[in-house]
Amino acid sequence: MTIIVRRIGSGEALERAEPLAQALSDVLIDCVEGGASVSFMLPLARAKALAFWHGVLQGAERGERVLLVAQTSEGRIVGTVQLITALPDNQPHRADIAKMLVHRDARRRGVAAQLMAAVDHTAREQGKTVLVLDTVTGGDAERLYQRAGWQTVGVVPNYALMPDGAYCGTTFMHKQL
Repeated sequence: MTIIVRRIGSGEALERAEPLAQALSDVLIDCVEGGASVSFMLPLARAKALAFWHGVLQGAERGERVLLVAQTSEGRIVGTVQLITALPDNQPHRADIAKMLVHRDARRRGVAAQLMAAVDHTAREQGKTVLVLDTVTGGDAERLYQRAGWQTVGVVPNYALMPDGAYCGTTFMHKQL
């Protein structure tokens, strides 16, 4: 599978909001149904997923975040990650990484690694030197981030819930660019 990672530009976020929100909702719903703890609980209604992505696209339009997508050569979105840049005045050098998602049928093909490399590149272009994220403790994503050079800051037990309602620990990580 050939994957292209690209940024959703502000004009595109506005002009193609509905088809983008639909495609991104497909990825989000699949991840939640697959057990990913990414702020949503089961069952995740499509309307809730769409509302979330419309908000993200509006944030991208306003320049508050950068939205990257991984697409197949046929144009299907199979992954996404966000670089949140709207932070307090005393943190112009920092950004948060959020909602790194890969559809289950595209996993184990390097999509997540491509997304993380692209988000690093984008952060550098934006003048960011410190990146921060959180992830489920002991999960596949934590190992991915470690391989990509992220350092663990600490773990908070029972910080969040899995989509099925079970508690999970959260690992906070940072990367110095």
